[in-house]
Amino acid sequence: MKKERLFYIFRLMLLAALLPALTGCSQYLKLQKSMNSEYKYEMGKAYFIEGRYDRAAEMLEDVNAFMKGSANGEECLYMLGMCYFNQKDYVSASTYLQTYCTSYPRGLYTEQARYHTVVALFRDTPDPRLDQSSTVRAISEIQLFNEYYPYSSHRAQVEEMLYALYDRLVEKEYRSAQLYYNLGNYMGNNYQACIITAQNALRDYPYTKFREDLSFLILKAKYSMAKESIKEKMLDRYRDAVDEYYAFKNEFPESTRLKEATNMLNEAEKAIKRL
Repeated sequence: MKKERLFYIFRLMLLAALLPALTGCSQYLKLQKSMNSEYKYEMGKAYFIEGRYDRAAEMLEDVNAFMKGSANGEECLYMLGMCYFNQKDYVSASTYLQTYCTSYPRGLYTEQARYHTVVALFRDTPDPRLDQSSTVRAISEIQLFNEYYPYSSHRAQVEEMLYALYDRLVEKEYRSAQLYYNLGNYMGNNYQACIITAQNALRDYPYTKFREDLSFLILKAKYSMAKESIKEKMLDRYRDAVDEYYAFKNEFPESTRLKEATNMLNEAEKAIKRL
């Protein structure tokens, strides 16, 4: 394996040294029109090592289908995926790199391909306000990476990305819970929907950085629901809000929201005495 890597590096260094002489503007146009797949492959590889990923991708794209099943097929597909990765075309990169992993599950570059697939999917995930299907896909790919390579040197970075993706999903749930809270009793008890959404997020992602935000939102929703309830339900709901206050205070004794939470407690206790 080491001999293969050294030979590969030597070939790339040799090609990189020859590249300036071989690929002026007119030479590059001739290269594009060439029907010699092996030659285009070698030049694509030379462009790759020189960091000219747009040209490398064009050459490798042209010959990728011809290389399939050959001795150079594995290397060609991996480099093609990495060309797009380095151009920040993460959709194309993840597509080619995942194809590589499927085609060569025990290949020379499989771990790196899986790692860069994870990074590509992570970087392509959308704003939390948008559909999070690609975030779920990225999480799934990270879980696969951890399963295949539990001792990888990339493990710490991959774990960091995983928690960031979890937080992205939680943020979407938090925004939904806020929306329910803002709707209040408009066309139904949206406070209850707010509470359920926030509680589910805390249950599914207990270590999220949004834990305090979600917990405080639950407290606010319970207090507001009690305040706007019909009289028959007020007492139980105010008591529930009081319990929620102490749960919040115990978990976040240094919270900057504690003053607002205490005001809700005082109002809730006054209401209980009147009821």
